[in-house]
Amino acid sequence: MENSPLKWLASISVGLVAGVVFLSNLETVGAKEKSVVQLPLGLDAFKVPADNPLTKPKIELGKQLYFDKRLSSDNTVSCASCHDPGKGWSNDAAFATGVDGQMGGRSAPTIINSAYFPLQFWDGRAKGLEGQALGPIANPIEMNLPIDQAVARLNAIPGYKKQFRKVFKSDVTADGIAKAIASFERTVLSGNAPYDQFKAGDESVLSPAAKRGMDLFFNKAKCSACHKGHSFTDLAFHNLGVGYDKENPDLGRFEVTKLEGDKGRFKTPPLRDIHTSAPYMHDGSIKTLKEVVDFYNKGGVKNAQLDEEMKPLKLTEQDVEDLVIFMKEGLKSAKYPHVDPPELP
Repeated sequence: MENSPLKWLASISVGLVAGVVFLSNLETVGAKEKSVVQLPLGLDAFKVPADNPLTKPKIELGKQLYFDKRLSSDNTVSCASCHDPGKGWSNDAAFATGVDGQMGGRSAPTIINSAYFPLQFWDGRAKGLEGQALGPIANPIEMNLPIDQAVARLNAIPGYKKQFRKVFKSDVTADGIAKAIASFERTVLSGNAPYDQFKAGDESVLSPAAKRGMDLFFNKAKCSACHKGHSFTDLAFHNLGVGYDKENPDLGRFEVTKLEGDKGRFKTPPLRDIHTSAPYMHDGSIKTLKEVVDFYNKGGVKNAQLDEEMKPLKLTEQDVEDLVIFMKEGLKSAKYPHVDPPELP
């Protein structure tokens, strides 16, 4: 779940060190550890903070925390409530519901391939997955559990206390919670789609319509101007005019930087397995991928900070259909990163 930045967030500090190690499906993390994450075809190696190497026990601990509703004030909401593996690692709704039925003002972004994102949330206000992990727990309209209370609650659960001592050599800490959840989230990877197999030489995996859509994506429609790279995102922020036809549009990145040019800018979402995470845009205002393409086709909604790339595309109905087919079929992973809820301590 995501909400606009609040004062309480400033008090949460996890911190990332400058040094990083690179992880790939062939490399190890640490001298004594075997590879713990296999990268699907098409994905690049990603960076891991040097003070938070990936280990299987830490990932398992993070998975438990991710699904544990006891990290909310009333024991009803977990990370998975708003970022559900069965719903594209989002929540199948325009907004997400927190404790006491409260709703945020932005859609729940997918967790898929978030290991690659240096800045988290739609407005990029958090650095890395470690910097993001504690925010929803403390957010009063999401999980509404002050971090010190979350630490105390977990320390009172023998199973968690034992695992933290094994993984971090200490009792439960805020830093440990953040690092464990971040480690689990780094394993939610989508790749090995027909697009990747096509690039690897198998031209039979894409239908004629998907091939036409792929050509449109990278050429006439220029989708790849922003949806580029192995995860189909430039990791930057753009103003498409979403919400600018409303009275008080969300100003997005501006709320973080206070730079005039950042008004209405939001992070480019990844597109792998995009068919699983409707509705779309930061406000969940667009229900289908066809409607998304139609929105781009008309050039977005005009405003003073509209990206220069946002211009009418003059796509035909066949073009729109082919683009949607490419995204639905071409970017659908051969093995969707589904995770079943684990047994909790």
